[in-house]
Amino acid sequence: MTDSALTYKIAFSSLRGVNVAGGRRLLGVTGSPENFFRLSDGELAASTGLDSALTASAYRRSLLDGASAERTFVDTNRIRTMFFDDAGYPARLSECDDAPAMLYGVGDCNLDARHIIAIVGTRRATAYGIRFTGELVASLAEKLDDLLIVSGLAYGIDIAAHRASLEAGVPTVAVVAHGLNTIYPAEHRMTARKMVGEGGAILSEYRSDSVTHPGNFLARNRIVAGLSDCVVVVESDLRGGAMTTARLGAAYNREVMAVPGRTTDPYSRGCNQLISNETARIITSADDLIAAMGWHERQPEGTQQTLTLELDPESARVVGYIASNPGVTVNDICAGLAMPYSRLSALLFDLEMSDAVTALPGGRYEVMTKL
Repeated sequence: MTDSALTYKIAFSSLRGVNVAGGRRLLGVTGSPENFFRLSDGELAASTGLDSALTASAYRRSLLDGASAERTFVDTNRIRTMFFDDAGYPARLSECDDAPAMLYGVGDCNLDARHIIAIVGTRRATAYGIRFTGELVASLAEKLDDLLIVSGLAYGIDIAAHRASLEAGVPTVAVVAHGLNTIYPAEHRMTARKMVGEGGAILSEYRSDSVTHPGNFLARNRIVAGLSDCVVVVESDLRGGAMTTARLGAAYNREVMAVPGRTTDPYSRGCNQLISNETARIITSADDLIAAMGWHERQPEGTQQTLTLELDPESARVVGYIASNPGVTVNDICAGLAMPYSRLSALLFDLEMSDAVTALPGGRYEVMTKL
């Protein structure tokens, strides 16, 4: 990507109110971020229908000036940029209309890992909540390949999830509510550095010159939920960021799970409510989560997986491609096999019915093996 192309993308993503859905609409009309800034005020207003305040040359010039300064920060600090129409933008998050048009990151973590779980909860975590978080992550690490844990680097359950991941050797991602020129809370800086150093990442939608507002902490919860296949709430009162993340996860069609607790415990009230109103399923162990997601545990070393089904050559090609690319999407299979979507859909349906493949959250597929 050229410097100018990145500058235009940063500026475009800084447009007031733009998100993935709005960004797609605008690019559908203008063709590219560059064109958005090169059109005249009148041409842009006529083609997009935007308010004149958003199409004014002076406003767009100010966005470009700010983007140029941010590009310098990005280059100097080796910040990873993920624009919503880039190949590197997280696939699960791109499904969410209100996701940010740009993500900034430190660390080379795979944000399209096969199993991504958000673990969130109260900042006032109890010993029970912290212990459960540690045991859950350790068990998931034993049972699942290509696992990624997402949280928010806050006090309590968030930092417990990150530290448990580090202890289990699992990459972990923190979504923060400020620019990447700092880390909040400061007490978690060493953990953040270790996360990045051990294959994880720190992500933000905010530029380095952004002013941190209280609302940022709630807004970042949509990224935590959107990145993930499943949201686990360990402890929460009836109100709080974890409850927002759970509701967002449900709205994004993610699986939501909550740890039950005693009715007399304040930080179990939110979890119990999520379960009682059927927003969340009960989770008591990693096995509950794996079963709810329809995932398959890691096979013991030395165990060979073989399909006992007899497949026609066309179906065998599809199964072979999925087996070589676990978690692959329908679009990826179409491209990889040069197969029409309509034909592939029919084959996938038949393969699912015969238990040769299984559909995963996010429109992905994996092979179901019979030992």
